[in-house]
Amino acid sequence: MSILPIVTYDDLVLRKEAEEIEENSDELQELIDDMLETMYNADGVGLAAPQIGKSIQLFVMDSDPMVEDDEVKYGPMVVINPIILEKKGDKVPMEEGCLSIPEVNDKVFRPEVIVIEYSDREFNKHRLEAVGWTSRIIQHEYDHLKGVLFLDYLSAFKKRMHKPALKEINSGEKKIKYPVVSKNNN
Repeated sequence: MSILPIVTYDDLVLRKEAEEIEENSDELQELIDDMLETMYNADGVGLAAPQIGKSIQLFVMDSDPMVEDDEVKYGPMVVINPIILEKKGDKVPMEEGCLSIPEVNDKVFRPEVIVIEYSDREFNKHRLEAVGWTSRIIQHEYDHLKGVLFLDYLSAFKKRMHKPALKEINSGEKKIKYPVVSKNNN
């Protein structure tokens, strides 16, 4: 397994709609293992394939560190070709961050509950109704597959507040504890 560099917010791969994965392969299984290792190495709870430069419909996640004791724990999850079928409940604000935008956090309003259909790493189909942090992480990572960043949900004022931090990431001045690659700092 390998730790992969994570692309920063300025990379165009994060703005493209990811392609569906047609079939399983040894390369895909290796990529999944590498993505899980990369996510844990960066102390993340989710990582989408576009964040490591691959425009395919795949993300890995582990919401267990975030969930309350009375919430369901799923352990590490592999999500391939997901479709959000339903969004339910009130839109609730929660603090979000992103491994492609290190140390930039802000409140994002998202529906409390989602129903998702996806394939796991063996291409078995699943349907999941997720709440709380699990729902939040799925929505965040799903957005990556659609070319959306959490910053897109913020007001113009909030975006301006984050400009100095984004400039620091973009220039390579920000010290990041995991490997990253910036489009503008290669």
